[in-house]
Amino acid sequence: MDAGGPSPTHLPVGAAASDAADDVLHTLESSRRGLAAAEAARRLDRSGPNSVRTYRVNAFAVLGRQLRSALLLLLALTAVASYFLGDRSDALIIGTILLGSVGLGFVNEYRAAKASAALHSRMRHTAMVLRDGTPIRVDVITLVPGDIVRLVLGEVVPADLRLLDTADLECEESVLTGESTPATKTAHPVPTDSSLGDLTSCALMGTIVHAGTGTGVVVATGADAEFGRIAVGLGEREPETEFQAGLRRFSVLLLQVAFALTTLILVTNLLLRRSLIESLLFSLAIAIGVTPQLLPAVVSTALAAGSRRLAQRKVLVKRLVCIEDLGDIDILVTDKTGTLTDGRISFVEALDPHGGPAPDALLEGLLATEVEAASAGHLGTNPLDTALWAAAGSTGPVADAYTRLATLPFDHQRRMTSSLVCGPGGTRTIVVKGAPETVLERCAEAGTAARSMLDTLFAQGNRVVAVAAKPVGVAHDRIEVGDERDLTLTGFLVFLDQPKTSATPSLARLADLGITVKVATGDNPKVAEKVCAELGLTSTGSITGAELEGLDDTALGDAAVGHTVFARVSPEQKARLVNALRTHGRAVGFLGDGVNDALALHAADVGISVDSGTDVAKDAADVVLLEKDLGVLADGVTEGRRTFTNTIKYVLMSTSSNFGNMFSAAAASAVLPFLPMLPGQILLNNLLYDTSQLAIPADRVDTEQLHAPSHWDIAFIRRFMLFFGPISSLFDFVTFAIMLGMFHAGPELFHTGWFVESLATQTLIVFAIRTRRIPFLRSRPSPVLVATVAGVLAVGVAVTMSPWATELGFTALPVGFFLVLVAMVIAYLVLIEFGKAVFYSEPIRHLPPPRWRNHPHRVHRRAARFSSAAAVPPATQ
Repeated sequence: MDAGGPSPTHLPVGAAASDAADDVLHTLESSRRGLAAAEAARRLDRSGPNSVRTYRVNAFAVLGRQLRSALLLLLALTAVASYFLGDRSDALIIGTILLGSVGLGFVNEYRAAKASAALHSRMRHTAMVLRDGTPIRVDVITLVPGDIVRLVLGEVVPADLRLLDTADLECEESVLTGESTPATKTAHPVPTDSSLGDLTSCALMGTIVHAGTGTGVVVATGADAEFGRIAVGLGEREPETEFQAGLRRFSVLLLQVAFALTTLILVTNLLLRRSLIESLLFSLAIAIGVTPQLLPAVVSTALAAGSRRLAQRKVLVKRLVCIEDLGDIDILVTDKTGTLTDGRISFVEALDPHGGPAPDALLEGLLATEVEAASAGHLGTNPLDTALWAAAGSTGPVADAYTRLATLPFDHQRRMTSSLVCGPGGTRTIVVKGAPETVLERCAEAGTAARSMLDTLFAQGNRVVAVAAKPVGVAHDRIEVGDERDLTLTGFLVFLDQPKTSATPSLARLADLGITVKVATGDNPKVAEKVCAELGLTSTGSITGAELEGLDDTALGDAAVGHTVFARVSPEQKARLVNALRTHGRAVGFLGDGVNDALALHAADVGISVDSGTDVAKDAADVVLLEKDLGVLADGVTEGRRTFTNTIKYVLMSTSSNFGNMFSAAAASAVLPFLPMLPGQILLNNLLYDTSQLAIPADRVDTEQLHAPSHWDIAFIRRFMLFFGPISSLFDFVTFAIMLGMFHAGPELFHTGWFVESLATQTLIVFAIRTRRIPFLRSRPSPVLVATVAGVLAVGVAVTMSPWATELGFTALPVGFFLVLVAMVIAYLVLIEFGKAVFYSEPIRHLPPPRWRNHPHRVHRRAARFSSAAAVPPATQ
């Protein structure tokens, strides 16, 4: 290709599917050796990144969200009108306080958005491509049309590909087509104008490799890909999580309350023949006061702080919303090796079918291992083979004298590895090594003694591999599945993987968190049951992959719920189990670190992998543990629930106290000859109160609040608001009586007294509402929260004594008022404690809704891996 000529940008996948593979390569000016690195860079400059999302933070967008409140804008417009009608002082005060409130929300939400963007920039999703004929891993966003990509099990297809060759390749395409059955892929062209679901010669961006392998040429990237077109069409805003849907329902509730109060107050003040502008300003200030304006900032701050604490606990989340999802899980499906066991597999002995020593079994086991290279010290491709070579001793050189002619690698259908070897004397033998159950089925005669020996070994908790062989003629130069028949059992290779001592307390912690643990393993069910028993994990029974195979979805769901151990399961069966558990309304986390776990990781509500896991597993996961330890996972779940609980604290405190104070204002405005508090004073009170609550994300959480996932319950929030709000109003009315009856207060003194009392009760009530226990004595708040509340209260009192007090409508309070205030606050807090005892006397039954993930959610979740800091390139067609 002419280095100065235009490079092809993309090829519609439908057209590529119907063309011959070599013709597609010619059109894209590529070859089966891939692109040169320089050419790939040039095409990237021309076509832009392979992305459908941008995680760059737009300050104006964040500011726009702060200004999106219709009430806030209406108040600002009314303040402007007031300014031009002559009431300039109050209008400037209101404007200044509004700017402070918006600025506070903006700064906190902007910081949280930057933290979220930092998470995205830290995550890298890669694909295996050929550059100058050499396979290398590159970031998926750098892929360009003409790149040659290799696909393996569990990977997400990184772009629209025209397949060049396949080996039993299947792709799960439900994110595009809605079909749950995997689609079989080949390299043969399809008829012109085939539907998306019939493009068997293409692998489509965003789909998952369900089985087999393949190689393809990139024909479209980013918004030009079929998945990219859908993702871009949905917009940048992700669909609601259950947490966010709760926020929305809660906001609707607040708007209803605010509308009712505003209307009532406005009508009342107009009937009392007060100024229209003054009445409108007061009404709108009341409406804003009843809504917790900093709720988005508190949520964002809580999530950002949660991500930092999780990182300190060796848990990395890829998106902030994963923190909420992690705290929500109530079922954990995990593998066994390295999680419930030490993961340090050691070879114990080789036994013949009768239990005697079997050196031939060790030799044949070595011959059937899958190793990277002899020069690498016979490094096995799996822990069992590595352990076998580590213990080979003098048998190792004997095995090296054999020549391996052909190999059938392990797969989850056969559960065996087979090798055709030629001995020093020229004899040829097929050696088979694999799961004992499948190897014994292929032996001409296994005998009851062998099966009895096998049962004994499994009952002892050993991992066992069977070895069998049969001689073949010298003309035999290849091996096929049909050759794995009529074998002679040589013996058993016995391995041991000790239960992890730290797993017992970790399992107890997960149980305390209300999480049911289930084990999905490729091992024998008796071995898994033995490990569970030693670790104290109560099992409700085990079931094997063979038994699951014939079950329909209903029966599979019952089996998934009713059993603890799922043994000898394939990657597809792990994913089916996860989906079956999710359809029962449970939030499912899956912990796995291998290529074979990728399908289940994608299927789970929260996919969890480990830093030492395979690239495919880490790429599929939402959460990455820096240490494969259930204790680390328990820390992550605890942090997720702490984040949610602290957010709910703010909601409960804000709604109850704000509702109470605003109800008091509404009632007082109807009977007093003057406004009970000026609009600017209401907004200042609300700003100071909200500022004190920004420390809530760092607050401590009582242990009983972590025992089960929390969910939004609007009925509970409404009941809480209507129960505790009137208690707040009661003390407001007492304050009114004291100010008028004891201190004979005029408007300024009345405003100042209620401002200080309202701020004191609103901020100090935090310590009572934040816990169901007795505050300070049985539940200590965080030092940051104590300091912040005390500081805000001090500022509030100081404002009434400052040089700006007169402009704000305040006057000096008598010393006697503060003595009365202390007594009132103590009485208020005591009454709140009695109220808590009554309110919580009836057990609260949370009935979490079934957690269905709709199609837009799946698209957005999948699209997160195709994100960059750059703007998304527009589609070229």
